[in-house]
Amino acid sequence: MQRFMPILVGLLIVLAALSSCVFVVRERDYALVFSLGEVRKTISEPGLYFKAPPPFQNVVTLDKRILTIETNEAERIQTSEKKNLLIDSYVKWRIADPRQYYVSTGGNERVAQERLQSLIRDALNASVNVRTVRDVVSTERDKIMAEILTNVAKRAEPLGVQIVDVRLRRIEFAPEISESVYRRMEAERTRVANELRSIGAAEGEKIRAEADRQREVIVAQAYAKAQGIMGEGDAAAASIYSQAYGKNPQFYTYYKSLEAYRASFSKPGDVLVVDPSSSFFQFMKDPAGAAVAPVTIPTK
Repeated sequence: MQRFMPILVGLLIVLAALSSCVFVVRERDYALVFSLGEVRKTISEPGLYFKAPPPFQNVVTLDKRILTIETNEAERIQTSEKKNLLIDSYVKWRIADPRQYYVSTGGNERVAQERLQSLIRDALNASVNVRTVRDVVSTERDKIMAEILTNVAKRAEPLGVQIVDVRLRRIEFAPEISESVYRRMEAERTRVANELRSIGAAEGEKIRAEADRQREVIVAQAYAKAQGIMGEGDAAAASIYSQAYGKNPQFYTYYKSLEAYRASFSKPGDVLVVDPSSSFFQFMKDPAGAAVAPVTIPTK
């Protein structure tokens, strides 16, 4: 066993040396091969590669996937109307030139993000400062994002970075402006509501006036029709009375006298002061009603 120990040690040394000469590049990574501190080779294809053992050659890997920069706090940016907006954005970027990226940032992703955020802030200010709130919020929002993308992409080329996309995620008024905007919106809505109420009240009065007019017309027409019917009834009654009187004047006189008696003595407390010889009592004295004179009904 002791005879094989030197051989085993030698094999382990050889394997360790070989393992330090082999490295794997994954699909999501770039590999930079350094020789004595200088970049000698850039590898972008995945696979198994060989290199000299350290310290002659070293390998640094960089992420080649699309990365995201999200702002921790919304940026306060002023519009052309001197109104402050709080804008929250995010950026999609990737490493386009690994060698240039490493030279510019030392391969530190945080350094790259800080420098890109500075570029994005400058581009965002440049695009928003010349526009109104309405333009930023609605009408030219897409145009602003396109301008920022073009501006930042051009300035990010020296970093070895490609800007894939820029989006404005959220746009809000600053707190000191929001209150005044809300009050103005409230006043505008109140004005519209009052205007609608006044229009409704006017329409209501118009409808009520028309209904009252129609009611008066209907009542007047009904009254006129009723009076006409009553007049026709009175005329018919008078005609019937006249015909009856012409057929038997004595019976008619007798009948009218009975009606006069009934009307005069309808209540127990009624009192009449009449001459007993008056023609009013002619049928009480003589049921035949001889020498009948016209009946005169005294007032109570």
